[in-house]
Amino acid sequence: MRLALACDYDGTLATDGVVDDLTLTALQRFSNAGKKLILVTGRQLDDLLNAFPQVVLFDWVVAENGALLYQPQTRVSTALADPPPQRFVQQLQERGVNPVSIGEVIVATWHPHEITVLEIIQELGLAYQVILNKGAVMVLPNGINKATGLQKALERLEVAPENAVSVGDAENDRAMLSLCGYGVAVNNALPELKAMADWVTTGDRGSGVVELIDRLLEKDSPA
Repeated sequence: MRLALACDYDGTLATDGVVDDLTLTALQRFSNAGKKLILVTGRQLDDLLNAFPQVVLFDWVVAENGALLYQPQTRVSTALADPPPQRFVQQLQERGVNPVSIGEVIVATWHPHEITVLEIIQELGLAYQVILNKGAVMVLPNGINKATGLQKALERLEVAPENAVSVGDAENDRAMLSLCGYGVAVNNALPELKAMADWVTTGDRGSGVVELIDRLLEKDSPA
């Protein structure tokens, strides 16, 4: 039985940063059926909360691509790694990496700055990695990704990964699809994610998530 659904935000739940009413209704139906919802996103928390006030539908949020846990009901967040070193941030600024956004753990910029970012990481000898998400460039401590953050959320919900479903659309969703017992790609996902998914929806973005929720609830129906 699938007890939890982990959803990516941009390009999966949301279209141009907005979740439509049909998708919100499906999420509510899933929650009303006694299932758990986890939002897993590369966004920083403040940005997510501004874009998606309906985040309270979710039991847990994994933000900053696995580096931050947030419980909407209590509004308590927990960083899962240390903040970026100031010398790293300073080097990014001095080397003209712009725009750059600093979260509690994550450092984010855009292509083609990953080349400069990697050079600085190597020069400073930092145990950091670069994770790509289409055009976005995310910099995190080694060992932090969507799967590690999702694992922490599942532990708090007392749900085993094999009883969880994850759905996404991009490169940085590969880790969480691999973690869960059932991995799904929405129809607009990158080919490499579709290739590794257990199932690909026929609908894009939110429509695909609605399709997935209908499928999961139907399979759990006693009828």
